[in-house]
Amino acid sequence: MAQDEKTSINHEPRDVPQHRFAGLRLVSLLTLCSRVLGLVRDMLMASRFGNGPLLDAFTVAFRIPNLARRLFGEGALSTAFLPTLVGRLENEDRQSAWRLSTTVLVTLAGTLSIIVLMGETGLLFGHSQLPSDHPASFLLELTAIMLPYLLLICLAAQVSAIFHALGRFGWPALSPIVLNLVWILALFGTGGADWPLKTQMTIVCWAILAAGVIQFLLPLLLLRRSGFQFLAATTEDRDTVREIARTMVPILLGLSVTQLNVLADSLIAWGMSAQDGFAASDWRPLNAGTASALYLGQRLYQFPIGVFGVALGTVLFPRFARHAEQRQFGLLANDFLDGMKLVLAIGIPAGVGLIVIAHPLAEVLFQRGEFNADDTLQTSHMIMAYGVGVWAFCSLLIVNRAFFALRDFSTPLRIGMATLIVNLVLNFTLIWPLGGAGLALATSMASMFQVLVSIRLMKSRLDELRWSVLIPALWKSVLATTLMAIACWSVLEFLQLANYWRLPASLISAVVVYLGVAKVIGLQEPFELLRGRKK
Repeated sequence: MAQDEKTSINHEPRDVPQHRFAGLRLVSLLTLCSRVLGLVRDMLMASRFGNGPLLDAFTVAFRIPNLARRLFGEGALSTAFLPTLVGRLENEDRQSAWRLSTTVLVTLAGTLSIIVLMGETGLLFGHSQLPSDHPASFLLELTAIMLPYLLLICLAAQVSAIFHALGRFGWPALSPIVLNLVWILALFGTGGADWPLKTQMTIVCWAILAAGVIQFLLPLLLLRRSGFQFLAATTEDRDTVREIARTMVPILLGLSVTQLNVLADSLIAWGMSAQDGFAASDWRPLNAGTASALYLGQRLYQFPIGVFGVALGTVLFPRFARHAEQRQFGLLANDFLDGMKLVLAIGIPAGVGLIVIAHPLAEVLFQRGEFNADDTLQTSHMIMAYGVGVWAFCSLLIVNRAFFALRDFSTPLRIGMATLIVNLVLNFTLIWPLGGAGLALATSMASMFQVLVSIRLMKSRLDELRWSVLIPALWKSVLATTLMAIACWSVLEFLQLANYWRLPASLISAVVVYLGVAKVIGLQEPFELLRGRKK
């Protein structure tokens, strides 16, 4: 094994960072900037439009291109494409890699253009059949405006995958920042105008589409400056793309579980809420604004997932793929276990922290303008329910990528199909006793089911795994998190200040206590993350 590991290291491409968590701090920092800007934009959206039918329609409409981005762009296609691209960079030359990349981009552009045109035709026809005051009319209108964003952002994701294969993570991580900046500028630009709220919302949707153009063209130009060339495809390249397309199907279904669960939550929340034109009844037990509260809750629980989980998965996946390509399974197992240790050390306290500060966090961020105290309470329940599953959401970003790097697509697929059923059953079990929060809790519980089954089955694919090494990180993280939660709750409960001061004070106390306890009991992972390297 020692000789094999030495061989693996010697064959690393020159421009790929050598240590296993290289790029994690950069991606995390840029993602943090993006998430902060995302919170600013969500605060502006909540203040401008309130937590009601108007924002409900927007959140459901935006989910469709956003879901496509996660599934086709950053999800299935990138997951199937990146290991193949890494293999060409490892075993052939850059010209071969550029030909494959060109073929993927051209094929994706043609396929998605057809899908967008078909979707636009259906949406416009449906819109023409509805009266203008129908609750679904505005939803279809917003969806039609933002649907082309699907094409642009999926192409941008493949450009990012090329950067990742080259070991360059900075420019792809800037893409969400572009979207948030354009979105915020649109909100400020319409803020002083005496336009109807529907008109302002429509302008925001057009701004999102414009941001998609920038998100695609800017990294493409930067990639060209890095030496990328558009090269004509050979028969081998077209055959490879067809193989990637076949590989995508099980990956798509495996990766889509959490996103489909979230989309199902939103559609159920919108369809079973008392909207304008939809009267409340026993079959519509949810309040208007439930879909918006779900969206805002998801935005907040995705904050630690994006800053840490997505960044870790982004950095580790090329390494997983490279180790699997070279059959260095010991190195893959080591990287996987180190990633899981980081998930336990960061995901558990992040989730518990969200639960403890849910209400003051929602109040400080959103309660202003049209967003009232009832909306804050509703949103805080969503944050708490999603906080339960933060560690599981982060874990899935690691464990699924390990399966895919090993070319095992059937195991995540089988587990994912079972998870979809579990989520739907839990949705319609919890929605009546818990309301909208039951939808969020169902997604968290289904994800925990998915990750626990996946971890158990990973052992059958990777014999080198030694799960016992995770036990010390687990109990140390639980102990440090428990003391952190007590300190955070105490500050919120007993400090006689406004939430604007209690919230940062509680967060500071939580971080200090957690890191202090971690230092005392020897939990090293948080400090290794801060140092940005692995010993």
